[in-house]
Amino acid sequence: MIYEGQTIPSVSLVQRDGITGTFTEVTTDELFKDKRVILFALPGAFTPTCSTKQLPAYDKKYRSLTAKKNNIDEVYCLSVNDGFVMNAWFESLGIKNVKPLADGSLEFTASIGAKVQKDNVGFGSRSWRYSCVINDGVVEKVFSEEGFGNNAGTDPFEVSDAQTMLDYISEAISLRLKEQV
Repeated sequence: MIYEGQTIPSVSLVQRDGITGTFTEVTTDELFKDKRVILFALPGAFTPTCSTKQLPAYDKKYRSLTAKKNNIDEVYCLSVNDGFVMNAWFESLGIKNVKPLADGSLEFTASIGAKVQKDNVGFGSRSWRYSCVINDGVVEKVFSEEGFGNNAGTDPFEVSDAQTMLDYISEAISLRLKEQV
């Protein structure tokens, strides 16, 4: 499973251009090098928890997460779906701020150790639910849901939420300020 201090592997993902609506292939190097970003991953588009809680909350808190003081350049949502599905899902929810990343081939998800089988609910291979801060291509902090494993009996959503991430970023700022005094 993804871990703190891990260097993000160089792989290609599909991203939808917000201006033209076209799908382009981007590398993780392009997305994460010389940037501090939030990446959260979820099992699938159009699924209940992902659609009603996780993605909408990150979009709602986007401005707080990316406020200048927080030093976060972007917020990405990754799912093991194709770019067309990610596009339709974001449009159906009215997502305006968070950027979609499609990992339809599971290349990224498998390379960081987050691939799980969800055959017990008819999904096949998917990503485990987690969120992380990636700083210049290295995982700074990760919040992975409990119970990681194939065909898990539950789909927990306790620590990969937007508020936990915002609390972490705020706490990190407070600690830096205290160290400067």
